[in-house]
Amino acid sequence: MSHKETLIPGQFTLAQLRRLCSPTPPQVALDPACRDGIRASAALVKKATEGDAAEYGVNTGFGKLASTRIARADLAVLQLKLLRSHAVGVGTPMSERVVRLILLLKAASLARGYSGVREEVVDGLLALHNQGVIPVIPCQGSVGASGDLAPLAHMCLPLIGEGEVFYKGQRLPAFEALAKAGLKPLTLGAKEGLALINGTQVSAGLAIEALLATDRLFEAAVISGALTLDAVRGSDGPFDARIHAVRGQPGQIAYAAAYRALTAGSQIRASHLEGDDRVQDPYCLRCQPQVMGACLDQMRYATEVLVREANAVTDNPLVFDGLMVSGGNFHAEPVALAADALAVVIAEIGAIAERRIAMLVDTVVSRLPPFLTPDPGLNSGFMIVHVTAASLASENKSLAHPASVDSLPTSANQEDHVSMATFAARRLTPMLQNTAHIVAIELLAAAQGIEFLRPLTSADVLEAVMRLIRSVSPAMMQDRSLARDMEAMHHLVATGAVGNAIGTEIPELAALRLA
Repeated sequence: MSHKETLIPGQFTLAQLRRLCSPTPPQVALDPACRDGIRASAALVKKATEGDAAEYGVNTGFGKLASTRIARADLAVLQLKLLRSHAVGVGTPMSERVVRLILLLKAASLARGYSGVREEVVDGLLALHNQGVIPVIPCQGSVGASGDLAPLAHMCLPLIGEGEVFYKGQRLPAFEALAKAGLKPLTLGAKEGLALINGTQVSAGLAIEALLATDRLFEAAVISGALTLDAVRGSDGPFDARIHAVRGQPGQIAYAAAYRALTAGSQIRASHLEGDDRVQDPYCLRCQPQVMGACLDQMRYATEVLVREANAVTDNPLVFDGLMVSGGNFHAEPVALAADALAVVIAEIGAIAERRIAMLVDTVVSRLPPFLTPDPGLNSGFMIVHVTAASLASENKSLAHPASVDSLPTSANQEDHVSMATFAARRLTPMLQNTAHIVAIELLAAAQGIEFLRPLTSADVLEAVMRLIRSVSPAMMQDRSLARDMEAMHHLVATGAVGNAIGTEIPELAALRLA
């Protein structure tokens, strides 16, 4: 781990979340100022255990069993059984990076002082993160209401020395990893098991990680679209600021400004300002600001929702002014709707990029050699590369179906409307991979198109992108398998290297990044 971050409950920013999701995550320390609030809420729960009044989750059963009273002697056992019974997820484990984030989101939520847990519970979650003891969380099994019950139960079992973890590259029983890391299991108190597994932190963590990846993907797609525009000698008229100003959509205005900056100074563009008989370009070129700008606006909406959710208190019941109040903050509908919006964005980025690839290989529209090969017939060029992009774009259409419109009642109809937010967020990862492949293919195809226009050069910043592309994929003048080139280019897209090739010298491009 590289540096230290202070976790101030309720004050996450997207910039801090981005740092916490980095490949080299920081050590995290809890802001001391929040500890009095944690102690006060824990004291109220302790007082409730000593009284006779029924308090949900403290001295009652859960869900449909809320009317069942639990004997005072069994209150600690109740919390232990809760974690064990709810840890029933299935599927492959979530990535260590997203589990680290979930640990921090849960710790921050509990540390706001409305959940009634002791400091030791919050400190235990942070200790797992800081010592690299990463719980194994199966990716399936939550409907995104009553909290992400099953995945959070798996995450919290290691606190009590049960379940499995990843530790220093190994998958180990939690008790063994805790001993190696110098940590001791906790004994949970009243309500603490419930507070740990109630909440939207899994859905939110998955969605936030996807949001950050979408930010990188969007930037690469802006650049790939600009490179294609130059490769087919498209018009820059549709990017005129006046067109976008009279519509007033902020994402559209910002996107058009970035395109003007990216293509400024292109010799290719200057070479065909006179004598080009094409009146209008296809929509995949001409309407990029309208399509991608709308996507940017949706990404900004999702950012607002997900940063709020990162700072939220979402367990139940909550402690206010000496009282325990039951509610429904665990319902993850805000996350589900934001994730569904991101799914449509990711699908649309890929859809319009696929259309640009189709245009590049179509000699009638692009005025480049058929399928971007100088010797068509003997060579197939980029013919089947486009087919791959089309298959991925089609797959994304199915995955983009909104998860939030589905609901299956659970818990004997007590939980009769659920959000499906966990799946809504989880399915974004394969969609991102698909679209990153499409954008990678477009970059390869656009670069191939530029080769047929030499010795003319594109804009300086796009020539920097050309050099990056050529560092992993030489121009293809005779057929060869492009599979490795495509995989290497996909890595550059997914990691943000495409945007980094330009750097920060284009403020209009930087203005598109989520903040």
